[in-house]
Amino acid sequence: MDELGFHRTLHRPGTLLDVGAHDGAFTLPFATLPASRVLAFEPLPAAFARLRAAVGAAPNVTLRQEALGDATGEIDLRIPVVDGVANEQWASTAKGYAGHGPRVAERRLAVPLRRLDEFALTDLTAVKLDAEGAEYEVLRGAAETLRRCRPVLSIEIEERHRPGSTRNVPAFLDALGYDGFWESWGRWRPMAEFDPATMQVASPDPTVFAASDPYVFIFYFLPREQAPAMLDRLRKAEAGG
Repeated sequence: MDELGFHRTLHRPGTLLDVGAHDGAFTLPFATLPASRVLAFEPLPAAFARLRAAVGAAPNVTLRQEALGDATGEIDLRIPVVDGVANEQWASTAKGYAGHGPRVAERRLAVPLRRLDEFALTDLTAVKLDAEGAEYEVLRGAAETLRRCRPVLSIEIEERHRPGSTRNVPAFLDALGYDGFWESWGRWRPMAEFDPATMQVASPDPTVFAASDPYVFIFYFLPREQAPAMLDRLRKAEAGG
């Protein structure tokens, strides 16, 4: 099951959050789910322009050209530029790209920073989070909302973007009453079975593409009080039931 399949299977009416929306690969399908309202954040100006063009006049989508974190104000968004070409997918508020050799330059943009809790959402049912190392700060700034709304979450977490993140992010969510999982070949495995030393080996250098096999970097978090029933739905969906 892919990440979109996870959200489609567990969909509940309400607000769906897309953090790091980029060109809208999740924003657009989220908007087609029944009784959904999508709130999408994308701080990179070029990506936001493409996102806005793709979304058009969709009445149930709200776009924010802002980064999310655990403070309100402004923050540097750092983009690696490899051989003169900006690598937008690695734009990050949590890490820099100095010291990776002559092929890599760094572009910085000051972007607005918000906390999700500022928006006082009451109907958040799902979160997709892709923040290139800033996941912990995004979740810290959303803690009140997570306690109140109990959405399901899919999060990209990579050690190459922030060492220790595959331990620290799940621990933070565990304290909020969330159980973490990763999926492999139709099996939903608990976070305790994830080994970053063998399942997530990759370089932080944006010019190096080699990675371990398997390379597990998408993790799923379910509110503990609903996790057994939700896991049962996911397993049945995997089996075609």
